[in-house]
Formats: sequence, C-alpha cells, structure tokens
Amino acid sequence: MNKNNFSSPLSLRNVQITDTFWKKEMELVRTEVIPYQWAALNDQVEGAAPSFCMHNFKAAGKLNKEKKELGTAFKEPVYTFRGFEALPEDPKHLDDKFYGFVFQDSDFYKWIEAVGYSLTQHPDPQLEAIADGAIDIVCAAQQEDGYLDTYYILNGKDRIFTNLRDHHELYCLGHLLEGAVAYYQATGKDKLLKAASRYADYVADYFGPEEGKCKGYPGHEIAEMALVRLYETTQDSKYLDLAKYFIDERGKQPYYFDKEHPEEVKKNPNGLRYAYNQAHLPVREQDEAVGHAVRAVYLYSGMADIARLTEDDTLFDACKRLWDNMVQKKLYITGGIGGTHMGEAFSFNYDLPNDTAYAETCASIGLVFFARRMLEICPDVQYADVMEQALYNTVLAGMALDGKSFFYVNPLEVLPEACHKDERKFHVKPVRQKWFGCACCPPNLARTLSSVSSYAFTEKDDTLFVHLYIGSDIKKTVNGTDVSVRMTSEFPWNGKVTLQADSADTPFTLALRIPGWCTSYQVSLLGAAHNPISGSEAITGLDASEYTIKDGYLYITRKWKESETLTLDFPMEIQVWNANPNVREDIGRAAVTRGPITYCLEEADNGCDLHLLTLDWNAPAQVRDFTVCGEPVKEILMQGFKEDKEKEAPQRLYRPVQTAEKSPVTLRFIPYYTWANRGENEMSVWVRV
Repeated sequence: MNKNNFSSPLSLRNVQITDTFWKKEMELVRTEVIPYQWAALNDQVEGAAPSFCMHNFKAAGKLNKEKKELGTAFKEPVYTFRGFEALPEDPKHLDDKFYGFVFQDSDFYKWIEAVGYSLTQHPDPQLEAIADGAIDIVCAAQQEDGYLDTYYILNGKDRIFTNLRDHHELYCLGHLLEGAVAYYQATGKDKLLKAASRYADYVADYFGPEEGKCKGYPGHEIAEMALVRLYETTQDSKYLDLAKYFIDERGKQPYYFDKEHPEEVKKNPNGLRYAYNQAHLPVREQDEAVGHAVRAVYLYSGMADIARLTEDDTLFDACKRLWDNMVQKKLYITGGIGGTHMGEAFSFNYDLPNDTAYAETCASIGLVFFARRMLEICPDVQYADVMEQALYNTVLAGMALDGKSFFYVNPLEVLPEACHKDERKFHVKPVRQKWFGCACCPPNLARTLSSVSSYAFTEKDDTLFVHLYIGSDIKKTVNGTDVSVRMTSEFPWNGKVTLQADSADTPFTLALRIPGWCTSYQVSLLGAAHNPISGSEAITGLDASEYTIKDGYLYITRKWKESETLTLDFPMEIQVWNANPNVREDIGRAAVTRGPITYCLEEADNGCDLHLLTLDWNAPAQVRDFTVCGEPVKEILMQGFKEDKEKEAPQRLYRPVQTAEKSPVTLRFIPYYTWANRGENEMSVWVRV
C-alpha cells in the first residue's frame, strides 16, 4: 500500500450538489422520506408496521428520571428475555416496556444521520428543531455511567454485553456514533456527540486486550468503522485502538462466542463456527465473502479503514481478496449482494438465483461503503465502477419514485403469483412496502442518498478525485489557495460532462475516472491560451506533459483558469451481457445495460409471460425518452420473439420436442431502479437469447 495515494472524502460543507438527477433524489429524501420516517419512528403511519423506536427512548428516559428521583430506593429491572422482537399485547395501549427488535434504537440514529447530511445541503430550521427535540429525548435515556441502549435499560442492565453475537448493542453504538458525528458536523451542536462519546468511553473501558477486560467483539459489525469516524472527529486514539481491537480479535480461537453459546460447540465441535458473523477465522485469513451480507461489508469497510490508518498491508491484502471474491463470484449485475434469504447471506460461489435473490438494499449500501474506502487507499477504477453500479441500481431500487415505500429485498425476476403462493419466495415482495418492523433499509437509504457527494469525490492535498459524475460546485484548498470546481453532468442518461476549475496560479490535479463500461471516450480542453494536440485522438487541448492515465483514472495537472472548460464524453452504448457459465441460472440468457444503468423487462410494457420472450441481440436497438410515473428516463427498444403458447392444443404438460412457434415482438426495457412503481406485475432482468 502506498500512503501517497491515500485520499479522504470531501466535507459535505464544501460540496453543493447541483446535479439534475441526484438533486432530485436528495430533495425527495428531504421533503418526503425524512418527514415520513420521523412519523414512522413515532408510529404515526397508518397501515405501516409499528416502529416503537421513539416510544422506547421515552420509556427509558422516564425510567431514568424515576431512578434519579428515588435514588437508593429505586429498583433496577431484572433482565427478562422477551424475544428477539417484542410486541405489545395491546398495540393501542403501550406499557413503559421495550418493544420491537433488539436493535430498534438504530433506526433513530440512521434518521438523525440523514437529517445532518440534509441540513448541509439545505438548511431547515424547522427540521433542525425537531431533531434537537428528538436528541433531548434520546439523551434523557442515557445512564449516568454512559451506557445507552434501551433494550437493556428497560429489560434489565444486569445482562448487558452477555449476548454480543445476537443482541446488537455494539451495532446500535456504531449507528449512534455515525449519527452523532454527522449531526455535529452539519450543525456544530455537540449534545448527541457528547452522549455518543460517553457511551464509546464506557465500551472502551469494558472491552480490550488488557487483563480483566471483555475479549468480545460485535456480532453485527459497524462499530469498527464508526469508531474510526469518531476518532477522526475527536482525534482521541482510544477510539481507533478499540476499532483495531475488534478487528484483530475477531475470529481468534478459542472463539469468544463459544462462551456465550456453548450449544454451538456441541453442534460442530471440530469445525469452523460463526461464519454467519464473519468470525470463523481471523480476518487476515479470510478470502471468501460469507455469512450475513450486510454484516460482511460493514466489517470489510472497517477493515479498510484500519488498514489505511495503520498502514497495515496484511489487512489491506485481506480486503482485496474479499473484494475480488465478492465482485467476481457473488455480485448481481444490479450491484446486489447476498444470494439467499436463508440468513440474508452470501451463498456459495456463482450461486446467484434471480427469483429467490435476497440482495438486501442495506447490503448494496454497505458495498458502496466498502468501495469508497478502498478508493481512499487505492484509486482504482474497479472500485468506483462497482460503487456506481450499486448506487444507480439496487440502492435506488430500494425506494419508490415518490419516496413513500421501500424494498428490503431486490430480486432480479418476479412473478407476483409466486410471491403470494410459494413459501420459498415469501421474502420477495412484488411491490414496495410502507415500512418494516425491521426497518434498517429505509433510514439507511436516506442517510446514503443525502451524503452521495462523499462517495462521488475524495481529495488529498493537491488532487481532487472524481469517482462519480454528479453535477456539483466544489471548494477545496491547495497549498493555502482556495480552488473551486464546477461540474455539470448529464449522467446517467448521457455521458457528457463539463468542468470549469479556477486555481489561480496554483498547479492542481483533477483525477477523473474513466468508467469501465465505456469502450471509447473524448476529453477536450477549450478556451486555453494555446491548445496543443497531445497526439492522442481521445484527448485534445492538453499538452502531453499535463496528463497521465493510471488504474482507470485520467490525471490532469495544470494551473486552471475559470475561462477554460474541460469537456468529457463517455458514450453510453447499449451492452448485452452473458453471465459466467458457472452461474447456472443465467445460462442461455442475457442482460442489458447502458452506461451505469441495468435494465429490466416489466409486464406493464411487455405483457405477461416474460419467460416466453427471446431477445435477438444482433438486431438494431433504439434508445428513446420515456417516463415511469413522471420520472424521465431512457428506455431501450430491442427486437425479439415471443413463444406463442396459445396455439398449442391440447395444452399438455409435456410434449415431444418441436420448434416452437414464435411471433416477432419489440422488447421494451426500463431502468431496473424504476420497476414496481406501476403496480404489481412481472419483472425480469435476464431474458433468453
């Protein structure tokens, strides 16, 4: 690893998103999703599964108040396990008990993180006042020793940290840290940050390599990368040390989780255990992405953070091996990961079923986290390509175009009848849901879309890296000089981008990603005092000494003038893909992409029985403007055939092999992220060829 390549995300305060496409998504989050989710957290959305999140904080705050008032006369609750999800007997009359899943606190923390990001782009005094009031409620629940988890505060603190594998205390801590830092950076208000730091201090005193401390680590990862973020905000090294400890301790034998769950030893006394939690081997020995997909990519993100901050080559090598396995053998063409609903997990290599896919929205968001962190260490186009693939497809598909319903699961093929009647596919929903009892995905979407610029751009002293072409106004400082960059982009429907930069007399480098999906590109600098031809047909207006290409990035170093315009053109051609022949589900089938967008067939455009369609991929294709529920998109028209089953008489279950009668049809493909916005109907990404 070369630390001279290291970069860090631009502060959201230094980027204003102006992009037509992404600004719309961010405004949707601000005006629809954040208010909607606040109502959901307070159980005010009719017809939606209750959250109980804010109820739990209020109940814990009430208990805390009683404790302070009664002093020694107060009797602490004695722990009682009421299930991984505790539901009220009478939903209309709630007791001062904990309800919901054991990790319910985290829903608020993700919401407040999204609020913080949104406020950096669009100050909103009313929203900020609501957030401040909510923070007061949360902080009132914190214990005097710093502990803050309503599940154990209300159920009994005598059993805290006794089920690290399953009960998500450290997961909730991680989201608290992420939310507290985001809100502090957006507003300068540190009440939640102080509360989060106090809880982190409590955890740092409880866990570690020192004698007498607990040798455990999170069952559901995220604390690792969140502690890094707290360290980078406070510069207190104990948070970095704790994150590193959790990484280093994970998977060592004897397994820590055996102490909590001795029954696991009896089930599998001689084999590896806890692969579901990525704790089966020390992380530096892992080379296959296994277990719960969200937990995995959260862990890998933390590993990459620690590798960068400690310059640990062995840890970075493990990150690269895990990345390669995941991307080359376990990644859907939509940017989804996690092939099986059994444990929301990775399956074996090349097992990528379409109609039973899990591909959780949160998992693709975690993949984006991991990709960005790999880019911070090593700017290589492979990481940015996958980050873009996930963002424009599975991540966006997780939310309806109106921002009011959500997918937890993102399949690549849907027959609504099967979703309703086949128990193996009950996890697949043919339409998005208003909310979920286990509501990790909606607030995760809100925080990711609200902070998309932190994935588009990273920086180091004299270089701005452009990983995603998202129109923005950017400010940074180079050697004490303020530099501004204005980028306009027609992505994702057109590959044209323009940049104007002003660096006065200070040399400054723009590192521009050349997308892996483009087969050719053009770069031109207009308006310079002289425009020598470089000798490359693709690059004009730049002297050969001003640019170089490395690992899929075009580095241009010069003194930029505001009067000059750099134009980029990445032609978005229709591409038809086959899967690796080891992916059995996709043999004889093809998928269609254009630029960063994966396309699909939907019944609304092609009629029912999508499985009877065949694509003639050699025939001319057409791209044209289209709208899906008012969303302007590009649709793709391609020629093909539809097998005529109506002429088969009598309809027999089996028949001798014969040439099926087919009728020529036009296949209409729409962007995958827009499917299921026009009611319940069939969908398929892969089509026979």
